[in-house]
Amino acid sequence: MNDKFEDLIESFIETGVGISNQFLNKALANILRNNIKQLDNDNRMFNAGTGKSLLKNKEIRGDKIFWIEKKNKFDNEKEFIEQIENFIDYLNKTCFTNIKSYEFHYALYEVGSFYKVHKDQFNNDNSRKFSLISYLNENWLEEDGGQLLIYQNNKKQFINPDNQKSVFFRSNLLSHQVIKTNKIRMSIGGWLKSS
Repeated sequence: MNDKFEDLIESFIETGVGISNQFLNKALANILRNNIKQLDNDNRMFNAGTGKSLLKNKEIRGDKIFWIEKKNKFDNEKEFIEQIENFIDYLNKTCFTNIKSYEFHYALYEVGSFYKVHKDQFNNDNSRKFSLISYLNENWLEEDGGQLLIYQNNKKQFINPDNQKSVFFRSNLLSHQVIKTNKIRMSIGGWLKSS
């Protein structure tokens, strides 16, 4: 477990963007992907919004989401929640980050959807300290689009949303976007918070 955590932390320290290609094990990624499919089939996912007011505008953000909470009916989410809590404990002990809470949601991008350039921290609320995105897409090809594009130090970094891969960065520092996707794209996104 610590190796997966160290992959994220070490690459974050080196480059400002932490990446682990197997933060989620394959079985857990399969379970979470099936959860998204079931939520979508049951019409339980809803159009995502932006900002504190959750403004819904598909010209800015086109994904559908569903919040992950301990009270959800999916017992198999517990493994994901435990992994996040273990990562937070490890991060607090090794990097003294003082993370106290978290929030995560499933995200489904349908063909043609995207998310324009943004940062993950609100202007009037700085509790989001780190962003953590985990991908659930098998056999993803570059031509499928849907890459995470991160802007840092006048450079662009394209990250393919490959199954089991997770990306970790400071919520207030890095502008990023999701490039238009050419096939259905699934992930879990969220934030590690100071309050």
